[in-house]
Formats: sequence, structure tokens, C-alpha cells
Amino acid sequence: MDAIYGVLLAAGESRRMGFPKPLLRIGDETYLDRLAAAMLAAVDRLIVVVGAHCDRVRPAAPVDPRVTVAENREFTRGQLSSLKVAIASADDARAIMVHLIDHPTVTAATFRSAVEHYQRRQRPIVIARYEGRRGHPVIFDRSLFAELLAAPEDQGARTVVNADPKRVHYFDVDDEGVVLDLDTPEDVARVGLAAPTKN
Repeated sequence: MDAIYGVLLAAGESRRMGFPKPLLRIGDETYLDRLAAAMLAAVDRLIVVVGAHCDRVRPAAPVDPRVTVAENREFTRGQLSSLKVAIASADDARAIMVHLIDHPTVTAATFRSAVEHYQRRQRPIVIARYEGRRGHPVIFDRSLFAELLAAPEDQGARTVVNADPKRVHYFDVDDEGVVLDLDTPEDVARVGLAAPTKN
């Protein structure tokens, strides 16, 4: 159980965006392709959790033996419900590194730094931080899986993060992407990325 798994949460409805976020593009790459490649530079395996738009997003997932696509049929219950689906698929993982599809600009270097801090600091929770603001990715040690599975879905994983500050290690990065949450076409335009299209 030495493997560290990446978990990419991509199950949301993208209602405010009006287009499936995993299929939006940065240059020639979809958010899904870009983040999968960046995360796989740091982890042993990657679980992509899909839900809404599953029929479009699942076929767009990278074809790679290290990538597993897991479906959350109850995606309307929120991000934690997707995280629980991922944990069920990561039974041999030492830890999981969780990231969100709507934070598409995070670099491979940031993901690698998260893993390095986890291995070095020996804390069960490791969180990226930019200019004092905590963001994603977040690493959870296996010792917290049961706690995450038992957490109330309406409150999310933050209840586990906030339960004991001594369990958390923050690492500071110059990568604004860790807090760059792109929820609407206006958010995308503001950071100079391509707007959603109907294609």
C-alpha cells in the first residue's frame, strides 16, 4: 500500500458554465487531458470521477493503464459523494491526492510538490496554499479514509480538514491555479482561456 492515487473530481453538472467543464480547453488540450497528465507526473494511478455528462466525459478520458474512470450516479449530492466513490476504488492506496476539474491551470510541479510535502512532513492532510488562501490539491492519508466516508455530504471534506488543525500541513506555492476556480464563462474569459463552445 505504498501507492499514491490521484483523484480528479469531474462529476459536476457545470450549470453555471453551460458546458461540461472537463471538455473545456486550454489550447489544444481539454481540462481533463491537461489535469490528468499533470497529476500523473506526481502519482502512481489516477481515478477520474464522472457523473453528469458521463456519456460525453467518459469517452474523453485519457487511454492510459494508470487511469480509472469511476461513475458517481449520485453526483447531485455533491463533491464528497464523488470522493467516496473514489475511495472505494482506491483500496490499496497509501494516500489520495484530490483535485477539482474547475482548477485546470495547476501545474505538474505543484502536484509533485504536494506529494513531496506529504512524504516529508508525515501529516495526514496536506493542502496547497497561495497567498494565504488554501486551495487544491489536497492529500488525505489512508488513515482518514473511514472518517471521509462517514462525513456528512452536505458539509463536505472540510469537516475532516477542520476537525484537528494539528493534522494539517500547508505548503505555499506561486501557482495561482490552486485557488483559481472557474465556474462561469466570465471566470474563463477573465483569465484569458477559451470560452465554452457548442462543439
